[in-house]
Amino acid sequence: MHIPDGYLSPATCAALYAGSAPFWYVSLQRVKKALHTRLVPQLSLFAAFCFVIMMFNLPLPGGTTGHAVGVGLATVVLGPWGSMLAVSTALIVQALFFGDGGITAIGANCFNMAIVGSLVAWAVNKAVAGNSPVQSVRRVIGAGLAGYVALNVAALCAAIEFGIQPLLYRDATGAPLYSPYGLSVAIPAMLIGHLTIAGLAELFVSAGVVGFLQRTDPSLLGAMRSAREVGPRSLRPLWAGLGTLMMLTPLGILAAGTAWGEWMASDFSNPAARAQIVAASGGHAIPAHAPQGIAHLAAIWTAPFARYAPPYVRSEAFGYMLSAMFGVGLIVLTGTFAARLIRGPRGSQ
Repeated sequence: MHIPDGYLSPATCAALYAGSAPFWYVSLQRVKKALHTRLVPQLSLFAAFCFVIMMFNLPLPGGTTGHAVGVGLATVVLGPWGSMLAVSTALIVQALFFGDGGITAIGANCFNMAIVGSLVAWAVNKAVAGNSPVQSVRRVIGAGLAGYVALNVAALCAAIEFGIQPLLYRDATGAPLYSPYGLSVAIPAMLIGHLTIAGLAELFVSAGVVGFLQRTDPSLLGAMRSAREVGPRSLRPLWAGLGTLMMLTPLGILAAGTAWGEWMASDFSNPAARAQIVAASGGHAIPAHAPQGIAHLAAIWTAPFARYAPPYVRSEAFGYMLSAMFGVGLIVLTGTFAARLIRGPRGSQ
């Protein structure tokens, strides 16, 4: 679901950056007002969780892969505005340092997964859980359904963005300039895997962690939590769980295949890769060469640890785990710096 550079036109990318900007602004203002509740450490924790959970690739129908995002859980704990910032932070770190999602498409990926995902998750959770007690089973069901629906709506948004490109942008010969997949191909290709597997992973992650928090630290699920209720010690079990997930990230590279719509420009000229693309796209033919936009924009940014593979580490599994640790470290440092910047030189008082 991480849209790479070149699959969306510059105009589409600009529109989605513009669409995301107001939500980022409001989210930052909300977080600034909520500093007294120690929301920033929670933002760092859940941004790191979203980063790591997205590294666990799952095999999807058609030979592609997908993953959970963690947006349902982040929304239940942080609220929609906090979730937008947490998921956006994870996506920005992924794009800048690991090449997972394009630089030009950061606005699009954040709009789909962080903004639309958080709003949908909030609405679904509110409709199902309502004002039920924190320990109610409705909270678990609401979190699970929130994650499932949010992930699939985000996938639908990405599919529509892919699918409208050939309708709007073609060269003089009629060949697509950017994504070559029309709506009739993009929507089923994206949704089949997310409705059946990736969405269920999001459901179980969201419901499972909320159920765990009900037993261990229900204060994280309360609507009116204070700094005394949610402090650093309260978050230690979750940080420990995140550490365990980082150790297990090599499992995320066991699934073969590439996520649909995330093929490299060179794959369009590779016979084996072409066959996989066609099979994953319902048998629909693709251009003989990469569309001009993909060929020109794919190399606009070279991530230092592209595909979570540090160049100085020979072991793929160990390199993947190191990437997880490095990404989490970056997110924590970003959160710490942001907290100090927002508080100002006098600190929060």
